[in-house]
Amino acid sequence: MNLAALKTNFTSNLSGLYPSEEIQSFFNILSEKQLNLSRIEIALNPDRTISEAETAKFKQAIIRLKNHEPIQYIIGETEFYGLLFKVNKYTLIPRPETEELVEYIISEQKLITHNSQPITILDIGTGSGCIAISLAKNLPKAKVSGLDISKGALKIAQQNAELNKVEVEFLQADILKTKPLPKQYDLIVSNPPYVRELEKKHMQQNVLKHEPDSALYVKDEDPLLFYRVISKLAKKHLKPKGKLFFEINEYLADDLTAFLKKEGFQNSEVKKDIFGKDRMIKCNK
Repeated sequence: MNLAALKTNFTSNLSGLYPSEEIQSFFNILSEKQLNLSRIEIALNPDRTISEAETAKFKQAIIRLKNHEPIQYIIGETEFYGLLFKVNKYTLIPRPETEELVEYIISEQKLITHNSQPITILDIGTGSGCIAISLAKNLPKAKVSGLDISKGALKIAQQNAELNKVEVEFLQADILKTKPLPKQYDLIVSNPPYVRELEKKHMQQNVLKHEPDSALYVKDEDPLLFYRVISKLAKKHLKPKGKLFFEINEYLADDLTAFLKKEGFQNSEVKKDIFGKDRMIKCNK
């Protein structure tokens, strides 16, 4: 089989399940990962011979894509904030909105820490470690820690820290049962579960079937659960004038702002993402 035939077979197998542009993207991603071919090389080498072993990898990918498994899990990695991250069933696939949260924090910190002492940062619900590692990479004076309940996620996070050549301290804990945090921090950030059960009907199959429920969903009757718990811990463990950053559910911005004000946090600021949705909130102790 040559490359042109491989592409034709791949496209015909997935036609009707995904838009044609997405199928093309899947093929390009798999070709880069499995065949070490760029998009231009794919176009220029239609007669390239594809081995049986290579063909088998594409057949396996087709089976997994038909089951709506995310392409990032199939190749085992994704890009986030210009860095490469390993991902698997224990970790969420990092979203562009979370890149915006990271950019928000980095921009804020670079304004005030140019010649200052090192700062301490805690990322709660670290998952793949994408927030913690991106902050450590871009804020070299920061001492960053990441906390998560999942051993599987923390194993991947540690691998990602090594992959990206940064030092991050990873801790296993259930934040809902955590009383004291390990120390005092200058900044606490979290992208906690915030999708309400009622919003599941709007989710794609690849998310519903494959990404970890515990990192995504909260019960309809208590959608601010993680925000309440983390905020109360932050009150005790943020240094004076320390900052708290959250990624948030666009529908809960007003409720969360009111709660943070009630808890005594100051200067709450809601920031929209590139889609115009309320997606981040920042406040001070």
